[in-house]
Amino acid sequence: DEMSFPSFVALIPAAGVGARMGASIPKQYAPLAGKPMLLHVLETFSAAPQVDQVYLVVSPADAYIDELLLPPRCTVLRCGGDTRQASVTNGLRAIAPQTEPDDWVLVHDAARPGLTVELIDKLIAFVKEDAVGGLLAVPVVDTIKHSNGHGRAERTVSRELLWAAQTPQMFRHGQLLDALSRAQDITDEASAIEALGLHPKLVEGSPRNFKVTLPEDLAVAELHLKGM
Repeated sequence: DEMSFPSFVALIPAAGVGARMGASIPKQYAPLAGKPMLLHVLETFSAAPQVDQVYLVVSPADAYIDELLLPPRCTVLRCGGDTRQASVTNGLRAIAPQTEPDDWVLVHDAARPGLTVELIDKLIAFVKEDAVGGLLAVPVVDTIKHSNGHGRAERTVSRELLWAAQTPQMFRHGQLLDALSRAQDITDEASAIEALGLHPKLVEGSPRNFKVTLPEDLAVAELHLKGM
């Protein structure tokens, strides 16, 4: 029998409404450098030679996705949930028939349009032989204050061991689905893996791969995408 090597697939949860953007459309469809923000993400994964397939998880009621001209190897899954965790879990279940438990899944935020093929390649190179999996992240450079809960600084937190998590976060399909099915109230996939007592690998990402959250973030993202 021929040896079977794990595949690499991307899973992009995009069922959110982007409430903090205060816009009339979900933020993943906000115009950015001449195209919807989500399309920048899809085109980057489509251009990554090691990524075999890109799965986009949207809300069943999504009225915008049909207007997009999707790049090659992109499949839309209309099984998004009310939370990121629900959307990713539903997406993993939906692709299970086409995916082996040991295949790698790269979960990426639809609102991180600054991702590059080089960052995807770096994550795969550093994590593909790892027993646990890993994620892009950046060391914290700002001085971090711990609040007393009333708008005042209580103490300064050492930043020596602090990293800010980014995406993609890359874990094996079977283990990630199991972890997410058990986890409660997590904000990223690595948290679910950590809850199993495992330690995901940290791979240094890039400041340009930041998450668009507020309206002013769009202008910063546009500068990155234009190479300024």
